[in-house]
Amino acid sequence: MMKVSVIITTYNRPEALQCVLEALFRQDRPAAEIIVADDGSTQETADCIAALAAHALCPIEHVWQPDQGFQAARARNRAVIAATGDYLIFLDGDCIPGCRFVSAHVQLARPARLVAGNRILLSQRLSRAVEFAGEDIWQWSPGKWLLARLRGDINRVLPLLSLSPAGAWRERWPGRWQGVKTCNLGVWKDDFVRVNGFDESYHGWGHEDADLAIRLNRAGVKRRDGRYAVPVLHLWHREHDRGREAENRGRLEQRIRSANRSFRAEKGLDQYL
Repeated sequence: MMKVSVIITTYNRPEALQCVLEALFRQDRPAAEIIVADDGSTQETADCIAALAAHALCPIEHVWQPDQGFQAARARNRAVIAATGDYLIFLDGDCIPGCRFVSAHVQLARPARLVAGNRILLSQRLSRAVEFAGEDIWQWSPGKWLLARLRGDINRVLPLLSLSPAGAWRERWPGRWQGVKTCNLGVWKDDFVRVNGFDESYHGWGHEDADLAIRLNRAGVKRRDGRYAVPVLHLWHREHDRGREAENRGRLEQRIRSANRSFRAEKGLDQYL
């Protein structure tokens, strides 16, 4: 049986992380392990994880690194080093999955394929109700979802539709890297290791996930569309500091234009192996 490691990226938002972890505890097919890739949170997050780990159905490992600015690529790489699963599902610590999230990712998985999931954005008001008042919106009726859309509390409802994981349309854009986000991404660990993981040359917010998708594609790992199968609910937050976005965008454009078609990260997993 496929052994699944769920890797959750977090930074100083323990209430949101608790919502995500509790949702993973309710899966119809639990992950083999959960690894929290912590980009420098304070002790409050460590305490949250320790309290929840006592009641978890699978092992939870907390991989922490010092806060030296936004270094999500490094946090995720270090978490992958700690992972023992043969299939990796990347999830952000403010993205709450439904109860079939892990099993649907497993059904979507194919050799030499990555699975690009999607998300529904929640308003600040609804996010506070979920995060601090315990509102379980995954239990809502269709009518309540539609009402939330009319009120502007969610940005769309179509991702809630459930379609077969076997549809041929899921591979109609095998080389498309645009829109692949590590807030909801499934990939085989062997494929991830082969491209040397995330490129830690990307500092600050932006584009390290697109870089990974491009390199995986060059290595022969094509895209499968995870829409209408593995949506997550993305809690509202203020925008991250995007002071280095232009620099990261330039690095990504250089990757796209590169003539040698290299698929290995310049600064990736190999520094830990």
